[in-house]
Amino acid sequence: MSANKYQSLQEFYPFYLSEHQNTTSRVLHFIGTALVVLSVIGGILFHDWRFLLAVPFLGYGFAWIGHFFFEKNKPATFQYPAYSLASDFILFWELLNGKQPFKVK
Repeated sequence: MSANKYQSLQEFYPFYLSEHQNTTSRVLHFIGTALVVLSVIGGILFHDWRFLLAVPFLGYGFAWIGHFFFEKNKPATFQYPAYSLASDFILFWELLNGKQPFKVK
């Protein structure tokens, strides 16, 4: 797969969803992204940069456990870091508002 296969987030997102079909993986991604958001908010509210130190561990930790143990695939972050990060937040929002299910049929 070439590094420039996807020219836009709109092109990338369907691929991203295809790599996130496992229910447990989706739940782990959701939890990790929620904790990232809470850590950033906590850092701002409490004026404590240490909350931000947790962000990569929370975001990547939960997601990579989902990929390695449940999806059994390689995270798209390694090849498409910006599109993957944006897609994490899109999926989080779509799971939160019911546009995407946690359990894929």
